[in-house]
Amino acid sequence: MKSCLVITGGRLDLAFARSFLERERFDRIVAVDGGLEEAEALGLIPDYVVGDFDTVKRPVRERFEKMPHIVWKCHRPEKNETDTELARSLVLTLGCSRVVFLGATGGRLDHMMANIDVLYACMQKGVEAWIVDSQNRLYLLDEGKTFCRDELWGKYVSFLPYTEQVFGITLTGFKYPLVKKNIRRGEEAGLCISNEVIEETGRITFDEGVVICVESQD
Repeated sequence: MKSCLVITGGRLDLAFARSFLERERFDRIVAVDGGLEEAEALGLIPDYVVGDFDTVKRPVRERFEKMPHIVWKCHRPEKNETDTELARSLVLTLGCSRVVFLGATGGRLDHMMANIDVLYACMQKGVEAWIVDSQNRLYLLDEGKTFCRDELWGKYVSFLPYTEQVFGITLTGFKYPLVKKNIRRGEEAGLCISNEVIEETGRITFDEGVVICVESQD
């Protein structure tokens, strides 16, 4: 299983990133525009650099341009896709089955919300995709999942509808169980927020729809 790390241009907790990278290994690294500065701070040399380069500092870019093995994917600022979306499209051509996005939650809220849609395209192609930061691990589900309590990102697990509705949610092994509950965007949001796995494992199943899952520390 090939895996890919995408370092986006949002704010990144470098101490967390270093700790995370000590535990993880990636076959490919993609830096997105200003994420090139974070890659340098982390001592990483990307395989690909993607973006319109409106945020990365010129001296940083020039240092990496001297490295011959890096593939540059340069785009005009006037475009329909975000830089992270362009990076995702690249990742989907690399044959990776897993991709992790760092720096995708800090900074501008509009970009953070667009980054959730980036996960959806990965899911449609059968690629496991996470957005992670020091407090959260976020991903999409289009089918049931079992959660091992000792492997969660943090204490809390929240479920929100990505599609307009999600039908027939059942939660077992959670502090707040559900049986065949339908949820809709913008209604009863607290119903599936800040749940906790209280047994060795918890499980979510549902009949139809796509769910945003967020594992969070307090």
